[in-house]
Amino acid sequence: MSEMPKIDTSPKSGKDEKARNGARPPHKFEPVPAPFDPPTPGHYTYQAIDRAFKANMARLTNGISPAGLLEIQVQWLGHLLMSPGKQLELIEKAQRKLMRMMCHAMYASSAEGPCIEPLPTDKRFASPGWQKWPFNMIYQSFLLNQQWWHNATTGIDGISDADEKVISFIVRQILDHTAPSNFIATNPDILKTTIEQGGANLLVGLEHFIEDFERTLAGKKPFGTENFQVGRDVAITPGKVVYRNHLIELIQYSPTTDDVYSEPILIVPAWIMKYYILDLSPHNSLVKYLVDQGHTVFMVSWRNPTSEDRNLGMEDYRQMGIMDAIDAISAIIPDQKIHSVGYCLGGTLLSIAASAMARDGDNRLASMTHLATQVDFTEAGELMLFISESEVSYLESMMWDQGFLDGYQMAGAFQILRSNDLIWSRLTKEYLLGERQEMNDLMAWNADLTRMPYRMHSEYLRGLFLDNDLAAGRYMADGRPVNLADIRVPIFSVGTVRDHVAPWRSVYKLTVHPATEVTFVLTSGGHNAGIVSEPGHPHRSYQISTKKIGGRYIDPEVWEQETPMQDGSWWPAWQKWLAGYSTDKVPARKPGNATAEYPALCDAPGTYVLQS
Repeated sequence: MSEMPKIDTSPKSGKDEKARNGARPPHKFEPVPAPFDPPTPGHYTYQAIDRAFKANMARLTNGISPAGLLEIQVQWLGHLLMSPGKQLELIEKAQRKLMRMMCHAMYASSAEGPCIEPLPTDKRFASPGWQKWPFNMIYQSFLLNQQWWHNATTGIDGISDADEKVISFIVRQILDHTAPSNFIATNPDILKTTIEQGGANLLVGLEHFIEDFERTLAGKKPFGTENFQVGRDVAITPGKVVYRNHLIELIQYSPTTDDVYSEPILIVPAWIMKYYILDLSPHNSLVKYLVDQGHTVFMVSWRNPTSEDRNLGMEDYRQMGIMDAIDAISAIIPDQKIHSVGYCLGGTLLSIAASAMARDGDNRLASMTHLATQVDFTEAGELMLFISESEVSYLESMMWDQGFLDGYQMAGAFQILRSNDLIWSRLTKEYLLGERQEMNDLMAWNADLTRMPYRMHSEYLRGLFLDNDLAAGRYMADGRPVNLADIRVPIFSVGTVRDHVAPWRSVYKLTVHPATEVTFVLTSGGHNAGIVSEPGHPHRSYQISTKKIGGRYIDPEVWEQETPMQDGSWWPAWQKWLAGYSTDKVPARKPGNATAEYPALCDAPGTYVLQS
């Protein structure tokens, strides 16, 4: 048996000297180090078995923890069983809905309309065929059933709001899977097409399924994406790669005007996406728009990590991503402050970097723009359905095994959030109706998936989503905490009305934290389409107002009611804001600065964006 470690009790101070002379020193607790307790034989082997098992299970369940879902379901059922009043209410509601449906069926010919209307966002039953018997009875029965299940999963005493949203989401996924619109016999449009074409639509749909299945097995992109090649059809704004490290390529775009604003613009997209969502086709490229308005634009293009990059963390992304890009721009265009722009998670990381820069006295930023960006994750929307200790631990096992989170696994989570639009309606159209969905540049970009390193994604989920460290002032950058309140540069923040990834009310929380002027914009559209909202795009509108330094806080509901609506794209309003915080114009700059050891390395879009 090993001996206990010896503790040095020799006196080290004047008080200890008094102790040797008979005076009693003040009591000072000195904990005795606990003896080393070695793990049981095979401990790490057992852990490896658990992780390997969970990793393989996660691939089958698309990263969703069965244990976490089971825990929520048992909790819901237990609280429901302990609520006899709620049970009686549900029985009464079921009886009323049944009677309502029976009465409507009896007097359907004279009824003015359906007994229940779909939600405004539900387009599954919009075609005229659904208003004919028996399909009108089928879909209205489904909607009444769906409404009953909503009542059954909400308003139960003892269940938190977060758990209530999860169980409602689970039930909604089951109902969406079994909706009458998904089956030949109960969908009038599919049934009509099948009869008219003699089943040819089903054969064509089978061909589509086989082709998609083969593409998936081969790791190829979806059908139609070949018409949107990077560097040929999209991401074609002229420019040069002027800096490259292991994590990023920095692109500087060529000017199209004789004079440019003095302050350059740095755009930091999220590494969940390829950067060219902001440089799609020429008509809807935000990069081209800014360049044509006389701005010098730099873009961060992230490397697509592999398993060798598993240990890259959030601090690596801050240092090698944002800070290295700022250093390069400061060398290429010396003595000029920088307008910084962050999209989605790129904006969150930009906020961390800006807070650290303010803390350290680095004043190289002129302004900061957030595009669909969250810094406070207390109300982070439906993505929180996948963020719990059980889910994160389960996901970490899968990432630990392969070294990264695969883009297909992340895309699956986003698709589930809008399963009606992104899964079932597409499958119905392509495999049952035999009609290929027309591909566009935004859809092709969305299919160009990326990976995320194990360590970074784990730190991101835990530090931001689970613990909300950034908003609480606990987030560490360079070994010290950062505080959003330290940011003093003016901020322009954009939220989108139909954003499932970064809900606009969560984005709006940015108006609370920094002690600076914040201009907030709420625009129509979703997380991607609301940002790619070029001038001339039909059916676009936005609201905009500015909270001055020291201005009173207005809650989002009141803000939405009081702020006037404006038609068109928000891009011109942002460009006017940028120009207002810029100084005089200077002669246009060519990409790179060979004198400062930043020569042009290659043409845009560079090499990292082409990595698959």
